[in-house]
Amino acid sequence: MKKIILACAAGMSTSIVVSKMKAAIQARGEDIDVYAIPEGAIEDELATSSEGVIAILLGPQVRFMKQAAVNTAKPYGIPVDVIDVRLYGTADGEKILDHALQLNQK
Repeated sequence: MKKIILACAAGMSTSIVVSKMKAAIQARGEDIDVYAIPEGAIEDELATSSEGVIAILLGPQVRFMKQAAVNTAKPYGIPVDVIDVRLYGTADGEKILDHALQLNQK
């Protein structure tokens, strides 16, 4: 199964984004799991469960962690990017999902 990880500061807003993305995935009939983890747990998460991860998206509030996350994910070939603050603020699950899928295509 494909997986998309959202890494954040463990805030409530990310759980809303996850819910909206799951609704978009279900509406499209895709087989993708989306879940959130604290930004400090990326290394441990990939060490134990990197199989199937197609993208890691960072919440805008932890954008300063992007380079560290890129360095951590690079050996696994997993792309990392920051969610656009407007998409995050409006919890636009469709467009955030599209962004993750486009990252995977690069």
